[in-house]
Amino acid sequence: MINHEADTHKPADWHALDTGQVLQDLESGKDGLSPEQAAARLAEIGPNRLPEAPRRGVLARFAVQFNNLLIQILIAAAVITALMGHYLDMAVILAVVLVNTLFSFIQEGRAEQALDAIRNLLSLRAQVFRGGQRLTVAAEDLVPGDVVLIEAGDRVPADLRLLRASSLQIEEAALTGESVPVSKTTAPAASDAALGDRDGMAFSSTLVTAGQGLGVVVATGARTEIGRISQLLEDVETQQTPLLRQIAVFTRWLSLAILVVGAATFLFGWLLRDLDPNDVFMMVVGLSVAAIPEGLPAILTVTLAIGVQRMARRHAIIRKLPAVETLGAVSTICSDKTGTLTRNEMSLQSVVTMADRYDISGTGYVPDGQFSDGDGQTINPADVPELMDVMRCVLLCNDAELHQEGDDWQIAGDPMEAALLVAARKAGLDPVDETAAWPRQAVIPFDAAHRYMATSHQTPEGDARLVVKGAPEQILAMCNSVQTADGSAELDLNHWEQRIHALAAQGQRVLALAHKPLANTGQKELSHDDVAGDLMLLGLLGLIDPPRDEAIAAVRECHDAGIAVKMITGDHAETARAIGAQIGLKNSAEVLTGADLDQMDDDALAARVTEVDIFARTNPTHKLRLVTALQRDGDVVAMTGDGVNDAPALKRADVGIAMGQKGTEAAKEAAEMVLTDDNFVSIAAAVREGRTVYDNLKKAIIFLLPVNGGESLSLIIAILFGLTLPIAPLQILWVNMVSSVALAMVLAFEPAERDIMQRPPRPASEALLSRFLVWRITLVSVLFTLGIYGLFGWALQQGMSVEAARTLAVNALVAMEVWYLFSVRYLSAPSFTFTGVQGTRPVLISLATVVVLQLLFIYAPFMGRLFATEALPFVSLMWALAAGLVLFVLLELEKWMRRSMPAA
Repeated sequence: MINHEADTHKPADWHALDTGQVLQDLESGKDGLSPEQAAARLAEIGPNRLPEAPRRGVLARFAVQFNNLLIQILIAAAVITALMGHYLDMAVILAVVLVNTLFSFIQEGRAEQALDAIRNLLSLRAQVFRGGQRLTVAAEDLVPGDVVLIEAGDRVPADLRLLRASSLQIEEAALTGESVPVSKTTAPAASDAALGDRDGMAFSSTLVTAGQGLGVVVATGARTEIGRISQLLEDVETQQTPLLRQIAVFTRWLSLAILVVGAATFLFGWLLRDLDPNDVFMMVVGLSVAAIPEGLPAILTVTLAIGVQRMARRHAIIRKLPAVETLGAVSTICSDKTGTLTRNEMSLQSVVTMADRYDISGTGYVPDGQFSDGDGQTINPADVPELMDVMRCVLLCNDAELHQEGDDWQIAGDPMEAALLVAARKAGLDPVDETAAWPRQAVIPFDAAHRYMATSHQTPEGDARLVVKGAPEQILAMCNSVQTADGSAELDLNHWEQRIHALAAQGQRVLALAHKPLANTGQKELSHDDVAGDLMLLGLLGLIDPPRDEAIAAVRECHDAGIAVKMITGDHAETARAIGAQIGLKNSAEVLTGADLDQMDDDALAARVTEVDIFARTNPTHKLRLVTALQRDGDVVAMTGDGVNDAPALKRADVGIAMGQKGTEAAKEAAEMVLTDDNFVSIAAAVREGRTVYDNLKKAIIFLLPVNGGESLSLIIAILFGLTLPIAPLQILWVNMVSSVALAMVLAFEPAERDIMQRPPRPASEALLSRFLVWRITLVSVLFTLGIYGLFGWALQQGMSVEAARTLAVNALVAMEVWYLFSVRYLSAPSFTFTGVQGTRPVLISLATVVVLQLLFIYAPFMGRLFATEALPFVSLMWALAAGLVLFVLLELEKWMRRSMPAA
């Protein structure tokens, strides 16, 4: 085993060596390492992974939890309380602070674990040759000596010394600051060449913008150029969501209100009511504690984290946390067609030659199917020479591979090329035999700018032939003849355009195939000039990618939710129209093409974009214009993309959605969300989860604030009117610990309400505290206050002691919280149903916890000494439960009245 850490060649020297020397030093070859060699080197060197930035230590993370204004107010109250000799009150206040900070501390640790899991889900993949076979592996499994294939749109997975470069260009701005892509070669550079002048190298994390290359790994992980730079960078701060920013503003205003009201109350009680300053201050401490929703920050964090985890289970990985909130407001989804709305299992279904049209049976990548002619009669393709010419050429002009693993067939490479390879196998052609008989000499990889792929081959007779496949419009423009059974004939452009439209109208993706002889049989490189003209058309290829059944249902669900679905594709207009009709787009009759969009100014496009659901033959510029036009109309847009050139539209969209399987790394980095299954169903599911997260956040806020409001009102009334406090400050702390931790937390786990995908999208600018929330918070705060004072006053009238009356008031407050929890689980729908009253498992666990804690609060002697409570007869507790039931009934009546009122 060679020592890859040895100083035989420093990392800076690989670019100065020729390719043969590099392969020799790394004990590798053009077929790559064997699997055994790769495994041994991985064990010796370690994974190809950048070292993680140092994290804060345990004590530092714990200290940060106190950087919260509301927590700091509680700590200040505890200190002043201790200075006044109320050590028990101080201990309980600090206990509340400790419980909340410990919870946040634990949750932050779990959040880091969740981020680690997401990093693993988003790991880079690489195409590698091992033992001469092309495989797809995780980039972190690459080792020095691996031979890697890179193509346009890929992130280079490690530092590579290039062995082959075909029109290869790489953007190296992350390393050199040079924004213009660099053309790559295989030639060595001077040993002292600057980083940007090492044209024979491809560096880890740089972006392939054009062409194709083959390179051998010379450095991985921290030993790469980007690895050295990464060690100098500090941790990037986590982006705060708009909602949490609103909460921060709310916290500041609430803190200011608490200080102002507390000071005013203290002065009023001391100066106007002539109360003892010590007693008044303890009342103000109780008021401050009552007004602070201690559990709100933790509940918000948990709700967002649970939403992210639920989305991950539905194949939607959230990369940027604000997308969790934004998803709930999406009003338009712009989706790609292939693989997202369709199965992404292409099959060559039709071949059109000058003589006839041939249909091929079978779906997917199993090479099993039959050929039939235009009359529907089964034929042997070997009996039709022009058909066999087509099948051979689609096999030769092809970079895909097909492997059988047990009963399953696996592909490596482009799905469309794999479908062509499968069809050739159905025709009886063996890829190994054909490529040996027709060895490839040169290639021009497919490029979106030219819309074709070309290969040159040596024929069995020793001549050279050029084979070209690509977009039919592009290929036809370069053809001047068509192959016939007798030789060739002049190309009738109108005839072939009609055949293209006929295939596309059936939902087939159309390619054209052409060839011509090459004069230079030893030509090892191809240029676009070699392809530019004098081609002979072989025929048309019609490929089908059927819609996913589940995508059809998901589109219908989005329409029911008031979400417009628009299909934006590069396919032919007729193909797009056929698929659009099959998946159920509302307006599948009208299609706008990229050429149509080019004729429209921004105003005209904004007027038309809401009326049309299908956009065909589009390029990345068109996608960007469409997203911008929709946003101009006020829509919140989710946009899917998979290519490098989709990045501008993904960034512009409110929620950029990258494809995890077929998507390039550039698209994933530009997106807020990555679909691990490339399925439209996962987008609809993510929107559902986004709406659920927002609903649950509203429920948590609408639950916590009235509880604190009712407690605060009770204390303010007592101070203003010189009444006995119905609940002591320490008892308020107990209630807040129970309600904030044991009750409110379960709202984060609430499932989606049944009508969540029947509602129109919420406006993106909707305020956190809407008029409805303000009304509900005010109403419930007043009802809580009436319940507390009602039972406290009744208990005193019955001759109970103040301690017993307060114990009953505390239990009434907790009972009202429990009943209110059942009510708030459905903001508008009735809660008085079997499902609503039954509750979920988290609700039942929380309820059991509260019952046990309250029984301890009432009957445990040490709790009585700590909180100044008295044991109550069982019949008294029934009155507390009755207060909660009355609250529940009143709120259900309020819901019914709001549902009965006509919409404004």
